Amino acid sequence: MTELIESPTTSGTTPRSYEVKTYGCQMNVHDSERLSGLLDDAGYVQANTDDQADVVVFNTCAVRENADNRLYGNLGQLAKVKENHPGLQIAVGGCMAQKDRDTIVKKAPWVDVVFGTHNMGSLPALLERARHNEEAQVEILESFDVFPSTLPSRRESQHSGWVSISVGCNNTCTFCIVPSLRGKEKDRRPGDILAEVEALVADGVVEVTLLGQNVNSYGAEFRDKGAFAKLLRAVGNVDGIERVRFTSPHPAAFSDDVIDAMAETPTVMPQLHMPLQSGSDTILKSMRRSYRTKRFMNILDTVRERIPHAAITTDIIVGFPGESEEDFQGTMDIVRRARFSQAFTFQYSIRPGTPAATMDNQVPKDVVQKRFERLTALQDEIAWDENKAQIGREVEVLVTKLPHDDSPRLSGRAEDNRLVHVGIPEGAQMPRPGDFVTATVTEAKPYFLLADSGFSVRPSRAGDAYDRAQADSCGAPSPGQGAAGATNLGMPTIRPRG
Repeated sequence: MTELIESPTTSGTTPRSYEVKTYGCQMNVHDSERLSGLLDDAGYVQANTDDQADVVVFNTCAVRENADNRLYGNLGQLAKVKENHPGLQIAVGGCMAQKDRDTIVKKAPWVDVVFGTHNMGSLPALLERARHNEEAQVEILESFDVFPSTLPSRRESQHSGWVSISVGCNNTCTFCIVPSLRGKEKDRRPGDILAEVEALVADGVVEVTLLGQNVNSYGAEFRDKGAFAKLLRAVGNVDGIERVRFTSPHPAAFSDDVIDAMAETPTVMPQLHMPLQSGSDTILKSMRRSYRTKRFMNILDTVRERIPHAAITTDIIVGFPGESEEDFQGTMDIVRRARFSQAFTFQYSIRPGTPAATMDNQVPKDVVQKRFERLTALQDEIAWDENKAQIGREVEVLVTKLPHDDSPRLSGRAEDNRLVHVGIPEGAQMPRPGDFVTATVTEAKPYFLLADSGFSVRPSRAGDAYDRAQADSCGAPSPGQGAAGATNLGMPTIRPRG
């Protein structure tokens, strides 16, 4: 039965405003775009930055303990706001909502709606039902009512788009609660994925990132081990796409045909995020990570042989139960050998409901902290050295931010996903977000590069889309006119990889 939803208004004429706050991974970021799209379709409007929204939606993560603390801290602050803002509604969704269910309303009875990872599409109806009934609505499903990618979306970028190719996970890592919250892996049909990519291109997108909990396991549901490599090539050959990325793969399922697809498809970027988690085979076994350090390093060696300029990033957990100093030194050794351009390092925290939570030999907090500091110091040194090696190299940067009060440079990502801040010579043509600039790296910092010797601009369809969006938002009469005046239409090109 279809539930009818009245158009939400505050005073009978003014649409109610909303804000979506996102915690966690790229999957959650993409889900938040869907939640925003749903609210747009239901008649809500996105709140201005300085205004209190009428509806605040928290899209939550359950992977680490600090996510719980942040959520309940923010909910506590909103309890006071709600007293002075009649009609304010608070919704909590995502992984923590799926996990905690009724607990959220017990801890924060001023919350109006709780929904899970499998029923994002119900949010507008739940908000309306909560208003009508004047009581909290909690709805958690155990499986998807609709695949999230069929829902409307409000993208935050004109030039880049997320594309989910699968949801859920078939692995049983002992530290991770995600499989129990998002369910078994469900794969989208290749034709549906390509149709979404083509629709994004028609909207001006030049870069897509393929998403999956274990993105390279794509095809498991229809028993095609080569499906992900085929999909990479197919997406990379969509007319108008200039950059293809993906995250996050699992080392156990990473195969040579994927490396071949990366190396042989010019639009697939020379970048790889490969989660290590630990450099100790003993700890990897305890984590139920179905690979060992030798296989991990073999993957990295093969990628670098086929794609010499590839930048490789990783995830590492410090202080997993039972981790000895020898185990930790194994992680330090792999980090020295792997030469990651960046590592996302986390201190292990107990997550109720995971096997690791009840394991013996939990590592003392002070020991975990000291190991974490040693690891981050080592990785920062390596990242800086790897960035210094980029000095003098010419890079093509997809512009994502223009200069502002806090920075006189424009910013964007190189093909290998390194962050680059580009200086603007006096009188230079100002590119638009979505355009490409080519510049030479002049200086390196641990987390970014500087290019201050001038640049050339390659306008793109994404830049044109930015102009159109600006014209739509401010009533400017001439789409295609950027801040620096007229620009030529940018035609996408496919460049051979050097």
